[in-house]
Amino acid sequence: MQTNDETAHAAGISPKGMAWIPGGTFAMGSDRFYPEEAPVRRVSVDGFWIDATPVTNRQFAAFVEATGYTTVAQIAPDPKDYPGMAPEMARPGSLVFHKTAAPVDTANPARWWRFELGADWRHPLGPGSDVESLGLWDHPVVQIAYADAEAYARWAGKALPTEAEFEFAARGGLDGADYAWGDELAPGGAMLANYWQGLFPFANQMLDGWERTSPVGTFPANGYGLSDMIGNTWEWTADWWSDRPEPAKKKIATSCCTLSNPRGARLKDSYDPAQPGVRIGRKVLKGGSHLCAANYCQRYRPAARHPEMIDTSTSHIGFRCVRR
Repeated sequence: MQTNDETAHAAGISPKGMAWIPGGTFAMGSDRFYPEEAPVRRVSVDGFWIDATPVTNRQFAAFVEATGYTTVAQIAPDPKDYPGMAPEMARPGSLVFHKTAAPVDTANPARWWRFELGADWRHPLGPGSDVESLGLWDHPVVQIAYADAEAYARWAGKALPTEAEFEFAARGGLDGADYAWGDELAPGGAMLANYWQGLFPFANQMLDGWERTSPVGTFPANGYGLSDMIGNTWEWTADWWSDRPEPAKKKIATSCCTLSNPRGARLKDSYDPAQPGVRIGRKVLKGGSHLCAANYCQRYRPAARHPEMIDTSTSHIGFRCVRR
């Protein structure tokens, strides 16, 4: 029996700005890059609609105008939730990337991330910057915490993708390929996504033409007609993080078993073990961003994944939605 969405797809009816992803089975994960991506396992997902591009500032502004919504970054944090917080930091703000002047120890992200008071989606780089003056209406919205993405999705009658849905869609039908277009990052020198060319975090050659985010759809769409599924901005998914994918924890054999529509870990398993006093859940981010580089965070790939606390917003995290 066909679902309503399958019937709509068959009839040629497409929700505005969305693409139909047929259900299928694929090799999820990678054994060639980072340990949290392994092992490769067989996964199947049902068909779904997904936004063809990340949600833009223009689209998010329409949501805010219609609802009066206030994002997490626009609300002063409660010091009770953050033991040891300096009183002067209990003000609205968010994290902004600042390129360093020279090579630095890449083991310490605090060297390039700065909490900017007054930074939010309207002012992505902090006070004095705004999406209007910077011409960012058609760029992905950033400075978005998980609750903000979820609120937009509800308003739009959609949802956030699972990790498996995002990866399946990002692969564009190329099962097992390293990138959304094949196994070569820059075939023939072509820049096919917005990522960092050069030595991060101080020397960006900008061979792709962009220092920070780029307008959605700037780079070629993948085999499913989706833009920016890798590079440009990281994107929130609905799944709680675990250092090892759940199928690996359960020791599901990749050769004989297929996991259907998998979901992530449990909330309690997503807490950061490096911060035992902090009980804030972490969700899976997918897709990499314009800050991913060959010498740091080679996560401009469909299989790549990264944890982020749900209260965190930055200048390189956005989202897109699905409809099941």
